[in-house]
Amino acid sequence: MKTVKNNLSGSTRPRLTGAVWKRDFRKNYFAYLLILPVLVWYLVFCYAPMWGILISFKDYKPLLGFAGSKWVGLKHFREFLTGPYFFRTVKNTFMLNIWGLGFGFTAPILLSLLLNEVRSMKFKKVVQTITYMPHFISLIVICGLIHIFTQSGGILTQLVNWITGTEHSSLLGYAQMFRPIYTFSGIWQNIGWDSIIYLSAMSSIDPGLYEAAEIDGAGRLRKMWHITLPQISPTIIILFIFAVGGLMASGHEKIILLYNSLTYETSDVIASYIYRRGLQEASYSFATAVGLISSVVNFILLWMTNKIAAKYSEISIF
Repeated sequence: MKTVKNNLSGSTRPRLTGAVWKRDFRKNYFAYLLILPVLVWYLVFCYAPMWGILISFKDYKPLLGFAGSKWVGLKHFREFLTGPYFFRTVKNTFMLNIWGLGFGFTAPILLSLLLNEVRSMKFKKVVQTITYMPHFISLIVICGLIHIFTQSGGILTQLVNWITGTEHSSLLGYAQMFRPIYTFSGIWQNIGWDSIIYLSAMSSIDPGLYEAAEIDGAGRLRKMWHITLPQISPTIIILFIFAVGGLMASGHEKIILLYNSLTYETSDVIASYIYRRGLQEASYSFATAVGLISSVVNFILLWMTNKIAAKYSEISIF
């Protein structure tokens, strides 16, 4: 095997040549065969459809087909960037995801920290089961429950009326109530499931660290702050990078099931706008252009967050 010498450290590393690949394939051919279905799936369903982004540069007409549709260049991009809904959709998408980062991202971490301190395994399993259950409920059922709880006379509506001393009809009819309802219903649905990865990371922490801290007189909060959080910080940083990389992407399904014309001011996001323009109005090229802009911005945010994380914590995804 050929090697390349590192001038700084004097160490050597193997150079992957054709002969090395062939020898490794003969030795581990079964492992390569296991990877093959995954590669095929990605090629067919993730990479092959990417040619469709060219539709955003055409005035696509289904009857004319892809080749027969007129090439219009950046027309649809300019239409969105200068359109009346650009600021509203971008702002709402950004704000909903900021709420998700501020509350939805931290809630599973807090739950896992609290569960990690529970000594009764029976109580811990009961809490985990209760918090996991909403994750397995269909989204349409979840949204149906939200409509029931927030309608006039619903339990959440009555609670808000009692706290604020005002009278509301349906909470989903008020634009200022959409973000709290969307965010905290998402926390209720996913907090237990999302905490699993943090609990699994905590299970690998050396118990000797806690024992040494106890000998030094550290209480639970100090152990949590100085041992547990630093030990799971790589997991938190990686998930945070992915979360920031999706700041300009919001799932349209839940939003479409919850929003209405009265709440467009705070609920209309890029995904729902693409749904209305692309499917309801059949503006396929315009919807593709808007989706491409969102994807490019998400990639830039992901790359920037990854670079910052690598610089200050030496933890990154690439």
